[in-house]
Amino acid sequence: MSGDATSASATPLDASGGGGSARDIGRRLLITLGPIVVSLVLAGCVLLVLGINPLAYYGYVVDRGLLSPLGLQQTLTRMAPLLFLAAGLIVAFRAGMWNLGGDGQFLLGAVTAAASAPLLVQVLPGWLTLVAAFVIATVVAMIWSLIPALLRAYQGVNEIITTLMMSFLGVSLANVLVKLVFLDPATTVPQTRTLPVEDRLPRLFETTVTSGLLFGLVTIIAVHLMMTRTAFGLKLRVVGANPRAAVHAGLNVPLLTVTVFALSAGLIGMGGAVDIVGIQGNVRADWNPAYGLAVIPVVFLARMNGFAAIGFVFLLSVLSIGGESAARRLGVPQNFTMVLVSIVLITLAVAEYLDHRFNQARRA
Repeated sequence: MSGDATSASATPLDASGGGGSARDIGRRLLITLGPIVVSLVLAGCVLLVLGINPLAYYGYVVDRGLLSPLGLQQTLTRMAPLLFLAAGLIVAFRAGMWNLGGDGQFLLGAVTAAASAPLLVQVLPGWLTLVAAFVIATVVAMIWSLIPALLRAYQGVNEIITTLMMSFLGVSLANVLVKLVFLDPATTVPQTRTLPVEDRLPRLFETTVTSGLLFGLVTIIAVHLMMTRTAFGLKLRVVGANPRAAVHAGLNVPLLTVTVFALSAGLIGMGGAVDIVGIQGNVRADWNPAYGLAVIPVVFLARMNGFAAIGFVFLLSVLSIGGESAARRLGVPQNFTMVLVSIVLITLAVAEYLDHRFNQARRA
């Protein structure tokens, strides 16, 4: 099963690698942008069934998430943690491994950053506190990925199952930690201590946009270059695409497998930290933005390309921020954005299947 998964993930990786003819580029654009257009139409039909004007809904989404100055700043701020999540998923998917435990890793990173930063800032300089919070969140997320990594590396256990299980446990553990271990005794609402606004990540150009956006952009570009332009990235891709060939090439497959999971989870945990020390300041009980599953279709739409992922993360942020406003104004359920993302994922899978069948027929 694991081998099948890795083989499947290698196809879009290869397709996104180099140049190609104008015809190939047009085909890739069609199977990338096509699912988005189809999804918007299908989601519009769902809105019509609910008695909502889809044009009014999408109008609110664009106005609130893109056109209004405050909305655009919120959209750019929302991008910061999503970029780290996308970077972590790109590492795993390009290496042919399925890290579906992003929500658990993200929340554990966020909770440990939220618990440590307000205490560390009392004894450390502000910049060192932020660095320490990032390191703690990264290490915790890496540790949480060890069980799926070791089971995949040494027992060949399907990581799809184990990462999903660990995600569920991670979300539950994060809530328990907030309510029992890291509870702020000064508040009646179950939450961690709050990092003061002046001690959080600085803002950009006197706006509300956190500098975490810059860190996220640098990170996802660095990950893309590492996976596509370095010998280390090549080793990770070979291990995922063909473990037997990697063994014959003298690569330490178990160690590289664990490394992939650690890098992927560490980047996702870093996203949790940037959301807290840059935006939220604390974590409340039962808080789970479910960014992990939302970013997966974004990464696939981008064909695991870091530069393309930036654009799709921006689109997801517009839908997220604008969708929240549209939900309040039109009475649409708050989680309708997730419905739209799910439709995108389904249409993307259909487009990939049809493209695969077309290529088979053309080669026959």
